[in-house]
Amino acid sequence: MKAAIYTLGCKVNQYESQVIAEALQNRGYTLVEPDTSADVYIVNSCTVTSESDRKNRQIVRRLRRQNPEAAVLLTGCMPQAYPEQAAALTEADIIVGNRSNGQIPDLLEEFFRTRQRHIATQAHQSGDDFAPCAIHSFYGRTRAEIKIEDGCNRFCTYCAIPYARGRVRSKKTEDIRTEAAALGEAGYSEIVLVGINLSAYADGERNICDAVEAACESDKVLRVRLGSLEPDHLTDAVVERLSACKKLCPQFHISLQSGCDRTLGRMNRHYTAAEYKTLCGKLRSVFPDATLTTDVMVGFPGETKEDFEESVRFVQEIGFEKVHVFPYSPRSGTRAADMPDQIPKSVKEERAAVMLAETDNIRRQFLQAQIGRTVQILVEEHRENGWHEGYTANYTPVRVQGNCPESGLVTVRITGTDGDKCIGIIQ
Repeated sequence: MKAAIYTLGCKVNQYESQVIAEALQNRGYTLVEPDTSADVYIVNSCTVTSESDRKNRQIVRRLRRQNPEAAVLLTGCMPQAYPEQAAALTEADIIVGNRSNGQIPDLLEEFFRTRQRHIATQAHQSGDDFAPCAIHSFYGRTRAEIKIEDGCNRFCTYCAIPYARGRVRSKKTEDIRTEAAALGEAGYSEIVLVGINLSAYADGERNICDAVEAACESDKVLRVRLGSLEPDHLTDAVVERLSACKKLCPQFHISLQSGCDRTLGRMNRHYTAAEYKTLCGKLRSVFPDATLTTDVMVGFPGETKEDFEESVRFVQEIGFEKVHVFPYSPRSGTRAADMPDQIPKSVKEERAAVMLAETDNIRRQFLQAQIGRTVQILVEEHRENGWHEGYTANYTPVRVQGNCPESGLVTVRITGTDGDKCIGIIQ
């Protein structure tokens, strides 16, 4: 039988889709592209915004309409956080939360035997263990991700993720070492460690530094990269220890959300703008050629014009190499959804446009400053007309033309920029 997987959302979902894919292959399924004919369609959903939920519903309904005889299974964060809403999506034959992804092969087998709709959402429990998981490849990718942490204990006032993912739990350090080594042997030169609250990683007394060191041990792994991090876990001791890991890529995506302390307080973030700035300075001082990227939310309830302008000034001051800008989106069941002084949609969109224009300008200046440098890239895409695209260790995108190996690192000299990425010549 043929199975296709649609993955929405974060890198953790991408990893979990690979786990599901390998479990299905072990049962004899053939994996096919999502837009081709299949017997099973799995939608691994995201629920970080209301727009995410709309996309989940849209995809499930389209799959049912186009493939009336196939099995449609919905999993991921939406049914985990909002099981009643997911159950109402009658176009899905099987609905399972991410806590129960390990049951997917058995649930499919039962469905094909009975043709009965099945809903299997189980709430996360405090004290849950990290669910055993490991992958042996990463379908269609040149870098591989390893999920080393799940869950979040922070309960930011705007966020439904603790309900979708449960409490913090972590993969054993030895399991990280084994999985990274296996992926290195499979030809993956770069490993990305990912999690829901990645910097909260803890295996007994071991922390994120131990996880990075374990992933770096394999001679076949040339780079180790970290996913999104929370700033308050990155103490001076952690930063100094990480700086000794020579394979660690000097690119840090550190969630900001706002550069205004008043807004950070209403969000229940656990740091001040000044503390965040100090961390950025520390990272840039101990990691040569470091780049800092982040997420910024605009239009949070109660955000005044002055609050927004303060956040813009802070982003300019830090000079992030790239920023994901997005307007606040209310999530049912969160405290922020019931806060007074909700910002009109038009104002949120206006503020997002202003913030994006400022951050895009900083981005263009950064890319321009790379001209003349000689760097190494991991090629990820081979396009028509001999063009190839890849990323440097600090995640600068570079486009090159000419003969290029299918895997491994390639040395290039940056000669220009198209405004979105750098252009280089293979050396």
